[in-house]
Amino acid sequence: MEMLHLRYFVAVAEELNFSQAARRLHMAASPLSQRIKDLEHELGQPLFERSTHRVALTPAGAALLPLARDVLERVNAIPWKLREAVRPQRSTVFVGVPAAVHPKLRERLEALRQRCRDTFELKRWPGPSPDLTAAVRDGRLALTLARLPITDPELELMEVMTERLGAALPAERFAGRDSVRLSELADLSFISSPIYTAPASFEELDARLNSAGVKKRIRVDNADYSGIAELVSSGIAFSVTILDPEIVRRRYDREDVVVLPFEDFSPELATALVWRRDRAQPGGDLADLVGQAKDVFADPLTD
Repeated sequence: MEMLHLRYFVAVAEELNFSQAARRLHMAASPLSQRIKDLEHELGQPLFERSTHRVALTPAGAALLPLARDVLERVNAIPWKLREAVRPQRSTVFVGVPAAVHPKLRERLEALRQRCRDTFELKRWPGPSPDLTAAVRDGRLALTLARLPITDPELELMEVMTERLGAALPAERFAGRDSVRLSELADLSFISSPIYTAPASFEELDARLNSAGVKKRIRVDNADYSGIAELVSSGIAFSVTILDPEIVRRRYDREDVVVLPFEDFSPELATALVWRRDRAQPGGDLADLVGQAKDVFADPLTD
């Protein structure tokens, strides 16, 4: 008995029609019928009742069907079971992702996950940049995306994206404009971004605004972007946001808020991929993963 005999038998048993089973097997009906007869002769049992109008399983055929299916399933499973047996054991590692990270960076994280899936199972872990970099330092995260600047000497990083920033402004006052000067904002209050997206770079931005005469502040640690938009649209404040049109559409999709670039100021939000230095050195447990990540994120993005 050969495996092909069992495959032929299962096809006929499931179709209960020799012509349909032959089409399923990409062969002619006559040789299929002969192979079934050969199998019946070898087993010493009729497997099908045949007539001009119908084909039905005999008791022996009905008993053979689950046995044949089981054998075929086991044989079909041999290739992937063998691959699993020789594949290195995968390790589950977590990668930090700050809030509002650009979709292009998420695409690269997915590319990294696919590239390393034979050795690492990558899981994403959200949080603010300071918490994520602290988790990398103490070993809870393997890698993280984080907002710059980062000065921890135990960490290494590569800058992966730079995003231009502009001002979210009340449309009643700034509609129709192409840009805005810092001096025009001195009578407005500056709203800092929600606390979970306000890294040290925003502290530098705050200092620059202060030196330009923008002195008034509104702190909204627990507000989301819709809350900030309400304050901006009222005409008493402005905020700073990423200029990417898709980001602007998601955050400030309303007629009473406009987002403009600065004429006399070029603020940027830089994002880096961060890992712990000792774990990425030759022989370190993340040396291969970090090497793959460097390849995937090799070309810095700008927006």
